[in-house]
Amino acid sequence: MTVATTALSREALQAVYDQPLLELVFQAAQVHRAHHDPRAVQCASLLSIKTGACPEDCAYCPQSAHHNTELEREPFIESEAILAAAQNAKAGGADRFCMGAAWREARNGKEFDAFLETVTKVKGLGLETCATLGMLDEDQARRLEAAGLDYYNHNLDTSPEHYDKIITTRTYADRLRTLQAVRDSGMKVCCGGILGMGEEVSDRVGLIHALATLEPQPESVPINALVAVEGTPLEDTPPLPWDDLVRAVATARIAMPKAYVRLSAGRTNLTEEAQALCFLAGANSVFLGDKLLTTPNRGRDDDHVLFEKLGLTPLEGGTHVDG
Repeated sequence: MTVATTALSREALQAVYDQPLLELVFQAAQVHRAHHDPRAVQCASLLSIKTGACPEDCAYCPQSAHHNTELEREPFIESEAILAAAQNAKAGGADRFCMGAAWREARNGKEFDAFLETVTKVKGLGLETCATLGMLDEDQARRLEAAGLDYYNHNLDTSPEHYDKIITTRTYADRLRTLQAVRDSGMKVCCGGILGMGEEVSDRVGLIHALATLEPQPESVPINALVAVEGTPLEDTPPLPWDDLVRAVATARIAMPKAYVRLSAGRTNLTEEAQALCFLAGANSVFLGDKLLTTPNRGRDDDHVLFEKLGLTPLEGGTHVDG
């Protein structure tokens, strides 16, 4: 993808990140309020539609065939089951339904054709639709857009410098090519990364800078904290400190003012107070439900209690304050 000319330099973004935490949160909160309703939170739900046996070697992922985890492999699930999950997600307060398949890349054929039909049906329920299927070519991206897919998720995961320490079976350039195909199709881009994978602080800034310099910037930016799973190369990695996550959220908000910044994986390790600070710093999207693909998530009831305490409400209509 092309590089935005108005984005902060990496050095300038590092200076933003390095501010005293409360100064950084205050600045991010101001940016957030200039572009969004600060009380509105976009709520999504995520379903694994094909689990395990992925040929990629991502060091964080229990679905990789390279790792010896206890994850049970599950084939591509039927359209009726996906639709039932989508209806349940909508009833539980989600306005976006995300579907993830553990593929290296989408492959043309019966399963892809069936998925296209499923996207159209989920869209017909009145939900925004999102998918993550691995790498796409231009034709596949166009077919997904024509079927009604609103967002395509394809994360950069970490900084360009740290990337080959996490993944060797796919390059940064491969990821950028898929993002370009998604953008060219007319779909919106969901793209973020994972923190706490042994990276340096400069790598966290590098990830945010890489996201912010995509042109146009991603409409949705999931910020994940590593969930260390037994059997993966990162199983002994200590949890990400809560203040590091707040810093990343705030810096992402300043760098990408119009994006939905989503608190994603790892939220179960956060106290209510830490989550509150993330929302103040510009996070305005979460996943509802007790599972994210294969890792645990906070339950819907917990989120509803927290939203009530903080005066937050689910976003309606998916629009920004500034349009």
